[in-house]
Amino acid sequence: MISKAALDFLSELAQNNNRDWFNENKKRFEKHQSEIKSFFQEINQELSAKDKLEKMQMHRIYRDIRFSKDKTPYKNNFSVSYDRAKPYLRGGYYLHIQPGASFIGGGFWEPNAEDLKRIRKEFELDDTEIRSITSEANFVKHFGTLQGAELKTAPKDFDKEHQAIDLIRKKQYLVYRRFTDKEVTDSNFKREVLTTFMAMRPFFDYMSEVLGTNLNGEAIY
Repeated sequence: MISKAALDFLSELAQNNNRDWFNENKKRFEKHQSEIKSFFQEINQELSAKDKLEKMQMHRIYRDIRFSKDKTPYKNNFSVSYDRAKPYLRGGYYLHIQPGASFIGGGFWEPNAEDLKRIRKEFELDDTEIRSITSEANFVKHFGTLQGAELKTAPKDFDKEHQAIDLIRKKQYLVYRRFTDKEVTDSNFKREVLTTFMAMRPFFDYMSEVLGTNLNGEAIY
């Protein structure tokens, strides 16, 4: 389980985001970090039994402030990503633990230009399957709708009147599910995380097929 004490520590860190406070409370941080890492590793073990993963990465608490106007040195969250085994399996799982702002996310955050064009061309050709996946009851229950940043108009060489322009305009293809602090510290949270990750699979598997073939449906790997 994720303890309320871990969330309380993150809340305190948000209010005292400086090196002096952090150094004074470093043993507390290390204790909670170890507990959270164990939780993340348990997720990794169970998720690996259901999907082929490339790696798990627990993110550092230290912020990269070199190019940021915000010079606070620490993140006020614990987070982890689980990457699927590329190139055959696409998409990635993400878990973010933060008081009042915990969520699960997944999908395609920064697809490269080649992948983005291939996705858009697929939707231009036929948007039936992706709409079927994103309107399926289990997808809607967990995520509501497909999200992600998008262009204000059609990308170059695409018809702005196309029936799939809402999908074609997107620069990201993401899903999110938010959790309350009560849900995060509940004994069933690990099960909810895994259930939510599995709800992404039809979307991931479809996109893996798209990115693993050309427009003729021929495998490219």
